[in-house]
Amino acid sequence: MAERRLEVCVDDYHGLMAAVTGGADRIELCSALSVGGLTPSRGLMDAAAKLPVPSYAMIRPRAGNFTYGAAEIDIMKRDIDAAREAGLPGVVFGANRADRHLDEAVLSTLVAHAQGLGITLHRAIDLTPDIAAAVRLTADLGFERILTSGGARTAKEGLDGLKQAFDAAAGRLTIMPGSGVNLETVEAILAAAPFTEIHASCAAPVIEPDARVLDMAFASPAARRTDADKVRALRARIAELP
Repeated sequence: MAERRLEVCVDDYHGLMAAVTGGADRIELCSALSVGGLTPSRGLMDAAAKLPVPSYAMIRPRAGNFTYGAAEIDIMKRDIDAAREAGLPGVVFGANRADRHLDEAVLSTLVAHAQGLGITLHRAIDLTPDIAAAVRLTADLGFERILTSGGARTAKEGLDGLKQAFDAAAGRLTIMPGSGVNLETVEAILAAAPFTEIHASCAAPVIEPDARVLDMAFASPAARRTDADKVRALRARIAELP
């Protein structure tokens, strides 16, 4: 089996550097991971592009569902342009119709706009009523990988869906389990199918040193950030598992 690769999601510069230091193979570059990740700033894209680890920019204009109108689609296209101009090698996006099926029309538009970049479908697929059909459509559209929890809240809970996704992919694209992936869960997840990529935040709580910042609600007491030691430990663990 090919060597497994670890993608780490980050949402600020400190997390970005921790992912690189810890040995991540690829970075999902975001803002606002507390809501699943939104589009990062152009400045963060520029910083990531200078590093030796490839970063794919999240293209998600707001929190909430993945059903987008024309104005939001235009914003997403402009954000794809920003990622390309910054020199990033790829982008991550997804879109659903109101019935939660993947929105083939919107995805086709965004795929065409991202020509020349690597493209990952994000967890919009986890809202779909038929994950196998969604995987086949994603492959037809030309995506190179899918980030999915198998239709469940976490990958550990979605093992059956992850196996369905892997089988449906039939080698046409990569299925990358994510959500709740850590040292305690990764063995069971990797035992479900011969996955070659895994996605994790490797985050630890952030201790805000200034209580006044918390009092003013400029930071969350539940804030978390990528930790280099956690990245390093998970990277070693996935390498040693059969």
